[in-house]
Amino acid sequence: MSELTTVARPYAKAAFDFAIEHNAITQWQDMLSFAAEVSKNETIRKLSTGSMAADKIAELYINVCGDSLDEHGQNLIKILAENKRLTVLADISAMFNLYKAEHEKEVEVSITSASELSEAQQSGLSTALEKRLARKVKLICNVDPALVAGLVIKAGDTVIDGSVKSKLNRLADALQA
Repeated sequence: MSELTTVARPYAKAAFDFAIEHNAITQWQDMLSFAAEVSKNETIRKLSTGSMAADKIAELYINVCGDSLDEHGQNLIKILAENKRLTVLADISAMFNLYKAEHEKEVEVSITSASELSEAQQSGLSTALEKRLARKVKLICNVDPALVAGLVIKAGDTVIDGSVKSKLNRLADALQA
């Protein structure tokens, strides 16, 4: 997987730089997302890894994507087909999204709680996390009754585990030591 990321990075960076230059970040994000979904189709995947000529594969992608790709998006598909890189479209799309989030100073934060959080609790958490992380926060809330109580907060590499389940596990480890 890291090899695919290495291959996808220059394409994602070039697409992102182009999107910034032309003030079309959202448009490019939509195009890449759609093309990535097309690339996940089993029939398309087999054709793009087969022995079909690059221009024919590019034409197939462009026809399937239709109006979802503008002229510049079509050019990217042609370049990827020529370089036999259509299989990394999903990675390109994911990296583009990361570049966008970094550019907009936004971070996705996953919050797992024992019970459903109210709007007020989500708002309070969002405000506190924005101060701590110095970024705009997008909350993704999940419920896991196994936590008993408390929260587990994940933002990138940062994990804050304030769940009762975790505290009980630490207490059990300490008692066994």
